[in-house]
Amino acid sequence: MHNSSLRSIATKGIFWSAVDKFAVQIGQFVVSVVLARILVPEDFGLIGMLAIFIALSQAFIESGLGTGLIQRQDRTDIDFSTVFVFNLLASSFFYVLLFFSAPYISSFFNQPQLIDLVRVLGLSLFLNAVSIVQKTKLTIAIDFKSIAKSNVIAVIVGGFCGVIGAINGYGVWSLVIQSLSGSLASSVSLWFLSSWSPSILFSKKSFKSLFGYGSKILISGLYAQLLNNVYNICLGKFYPTASLGYYTRAKSFADLSAGTIVSVIQQATFPVLTAVQSDKAKLVSIYSRMIRISAFLIIPLMTLIALLAKPIVILLLTEKWVTLIPLLQWMVFARIFLPMSAINMNLLNAIGRSDLYLKVDLSKLPLTILAMIITIPLGVKAIIIGHVVTSALSFLINAYLPGKIYGYGAIKQLKDMLPVFVATMGMAILVFAISYFIDNLLLQLFLGTLFGAAAYLFICWLLKLEELKEVWRSFLSLKKR
Repeated sequence: MHNSSLRSIATKGIFWSAVDKFAVQIGQFVVSVVLARILVPEDFGLIGMLAIFIALSQAFIESGLGTGLIQRQDRTDIDFSTVFVFNLLASSFFYVLLFFSAPYISSFFNQPQLIDLVRVLGLSLFLNAVSIVQKTKLTIAIDFKSIAKSNVIAVIVGGFCGVIGAINGYGVWSLVIQSLSGSLASSVSLWFLSSWSPSILFSKKSFKSLFGYGSKILISGLYAQLLNNVYNICLGKFYPTASLGYYTRAKSFADLSAGTIVSVIQQATFPVLTAVQSDKAKLVSIYSRMIRISAFLIIPLMTLIALLAKPIVILLLTEKWVTLIPLLQWMVFARIFLPMSAINMNLLNAIGRSDLYLKVDLSKLPLTILAMIITIPLGVKAIIIGHVVTSALSFLINAYLPGKIYGYGAIKQLKDMLPVFVATMGMAILVFAISYFIDNLLLQLFLGTLFGAAAYLFICWLLKLEELKEVWRSFLSLKKR
């Protein structure tokens, strides 16, 4: 594959992946704002209690097999059918497991409502499972345009149904309606957009081969989901339901930007990195480029959200969510290294070293456990500050192996990010001054965003930052398409 062709494919893939993720996140953000204005923190807290059970079940259902299909070069139709059949069987098993576990989950949290909520929300497992292979096929083809269409349809349908439910007084059930209707719309649209139709064939040999690679991703995924949601269990068990609602909203707002960029980079670059895994020079070129562009985008964005957290929360969600402000400010800094960390880990999967991916992930377990022991008794704010510390240390750990294998580790990555930190600091000083001297929240938000972004881009221009030119060139090339 020639460099020009590779760059064209990667650019097109990133463009449509970005359209997908940002359109979906903006849509979900608008819907979440509307729902938050109608519902109360306790409603979000109840759903937050169930997040870990749904997430762990979904991880088992996928079992890293979709990633295994993308990474494999000699995949066949029997491989796809094998994964499809496994997804169906696994989703049925875990739904039954959740159905009969519902009373115990309800008893643990002392929330009688959870019995029916678990049993209905669990249907999303089956709805998502029937379209995993279709989405994988589109990813392999780098057809992110079709994936974008499916996801946008899901957000529109799910959001509409959820908001209608909230307006009509369904409370927490409007969030369940939103999830199920969105999953159904996504699955149906993926079946229409994908040219692949399953055959009910299952090959033990194919499954064993794919699971050999995917099992490490499964274990790592289970570990990640467990750690990502274990705080929900602790907050739901030992703190008022509203506290969990504030925590999940802070996390959701922070992930709107960081999580979106992570998804764009991972989805678009994984098949490209996999295609050039045998060419070290190309691999490092793409990989380092994505690190720099991610830092260029995410560091100023998260800093701006932290500085303008007060007008964002009060204007969008109303005064009843004022407790969210300091939590959001800390949470965005806990996510500031997330895209760069994800790229470092994604590289290991792309070169077929899911075993190293797992080892790196597990090596961070003592750090996370220590943070939990220290912060959980201290409250929600302390927990999020703990996230900030563990996130920074995790970046250093995640960058170790890529540095050892390809010579582009944490020190070189941070050195590349230094101009971005300088430009962000200049932006932060200006935005802080605007917020200090202007009391009107709407003006704070408008002027802070406008002049903050302008100041950042101007300083980047003064520093002759290559990423600014790269983003501008990509924008111009996409305009011509």
